Amino acid sequence: MLRNAWLHFKTITYHKILVAQGCFRIGLYWQGLIHDLSKYSPVEFMVGVKYFQGMRSPNAAQRDDIGFSPAWLHHKGRNKHHYEYWIDYKRGDVVTCPMPKRYLAEMLMDRIAACKVYRGKNYTDASPIDYYRNSTNDSTLMHETTKEVLETYLEMLAEKGEKETFKIIKKELVKHNS
Repeated sequence: MLRNAWLHFKTITYHKILVAQGCFRIGLYWQGLIHDLSKYSPVEFMVGVKYFQGMRSPNAAQRDDIGFSPAWLHHKGRNKHHYEYWIDYKRGDVVTCPMPKRYLAEMLMDRIAACKVYRGKNYTDASPIDYYRNSTNDSTLMHETTKEVLETYLEMLAEKGEKETFKIIKKELVKHNS
């Protein structure tokens, strides 16, 4: 258990550092600093320790085990860079809301960093779009505008690489902040 605690701490900290580096490159300094702080809270961290595998999110393992993930519910409810944060209800219907550009940009950095962490040496600039396309839950409850922007930048990353894509993200999503 102690070994898992250390490995989970290292994994989430490495992820957080990668997101911060990406956020700094596109001008989102504060978001880079505070990104995913809730992962260090007991409700999220202890699930990470229990379900640590090193190659995927412990929340996915918890979901496989008990059918849902209280840690994920906690996390997405406190972190605006997750599109699930922007889901609401109106008279019993699900309403998806477009993400503000600054959080969409952070979501891009988060996805890139997660792929770098979990794919390791096998990471390429196409990894985030490949993961997105092969994921079963990534677009069903995402606002159409958010989905279009996310897909555009993930495809751009695969085609043009990180340096060019980050320059464009900074110009289009961050500079005219909304």
